[in-house]
Amino acid sequence: MKPFQVKNNVTWVGKTDWELRKFHGEEYSTHKGTTYNSYLIREKKTVLIDTVWQPFAREFVENLKQVIPLEKIDAVIANHAEVDHSGALPELMRHIPDRPVYCTANGVKSLKGHYHADWDFHVVKTGDRLPVGDKELIFIEAQMLHWPDSMMTYLTGDNIVFSNDAFGQHYATESLFNDLADQAELSTECLKYYANILTPFSKLVAKKIQEVVSLNVPIDMICPSHGVIWRDNPLQIVEKYTKWAGDYRENQATLVYDSMWQGTRIMAEAIANGIREADPQVTVKLFNISHSDKNDVMAEVFKSKLVVFGSPTINRGILSAMAGFLEELRGLGFKGKKAAVFGSYGWSGESVSMMKGMLEAAGWPVYPEMLKVLWNPDAEGIRLSREFGRKIAKDAA
Repeated sequence: MKPFQVKNNVTWVGKTDWELRKFHGEEYSTHKGTTYNSYLIREKKTVLIDTVWQPFAREFVENLKQVIPLEKIDAVIANHAEVDHSGALPELMRHIPDRPVYCTANGVKSLKGHYHADWDFHVVKTGDRLPVGDKELIFIEAQMLHWPDSMMTYLTGDNIVFSNDAFGQHYATESLFNDLADQAELSTECLKYYANILTPFSKLVAKKIQEVVSLNVPIDMICPSHGVIWRDNPLQIVEKYTKWAGDYRENQATLVYDSMWQGTRIMAEAIANGIREADPQVTVKLFNISHSDKNDVMAEVFKSKLVVFGSPTINRGILSAMAGFLEELRGLGFKGKKAAVFGSYGWSGESVSMMKGMLEAAGWPVYPEMLKVLWNPDAEGIRLSREFGRKIAKDAA
């Protein structure tokens, strides 16, 4: 995309990546691509906030040259050192090696670790200010949102928060303002981003939101480093984060399972029917984890009050797709949800107790009864599964 005006003397100079389908290596699915948002502030001083991912470094610098001679840039701010935001810094600093780079103390460590460069680092902390003329940039540390080096930058006068990863989403769109985007897509990508990336830091999210609010500064725009710029009621995304940080759940039950010869699938569908019978108002969703996108499923788990996990037994264990999903679930640290486990088996049947143990180790309360059905469920096995669904639904109500 071409550079465009965000507000007054603030210009977006980032990159829209329409083709991206995986992020953080292969860990995060990006069905809608993403943007790498970089912002140029031209007051009496000219300041660049963040850059783009390294594969687009040369393109970024060449495009930036069309906007402003690089020697006119007075300072660079690195809100976050992760390579999707700092990747073009080496190419940029090759042209302006003497320009100061403002970041946190942890930012210096991370940037040096990535690029082994010793630029003119200026360490900042919450409340430090950088005058750019009649306006100022105020720095706000945001440690572990979602790296130790993260910070936000506030521009007085224009009342803009450059929030980096907070309040963003992986979403490529020509309409970079929130009011011009597809609202259903935007909502889905925001929740998915929070569930899969920021949930482990929910307590810090709530604390940081209160800290920013306590500054008592007007906020007209929130400019994250991925996805849309929040200009229409920008605090709506802050309100959502406040809800999501509070052990969020909806009236939803999600069944996540894997199956070898369809026995566990048959059980899952019968359990779902039992849940619906016990609670007709609950939303019930089923996902075969080996056929589904794990990040999409994780977003559904995040929304749920009850999650039911199923796997047959293989080699005295559980199927690998389920094992990986449970390990990722442990790292995210979801709260306020209940779990139950089930599975079919042929001769040993350890899968359900293994899943129960993994969930309990992750801090999940697990329904004490574990449902196992021998071989392919017959009419009695289906009846037991439906009854199991009714029991766990009542327990989760």
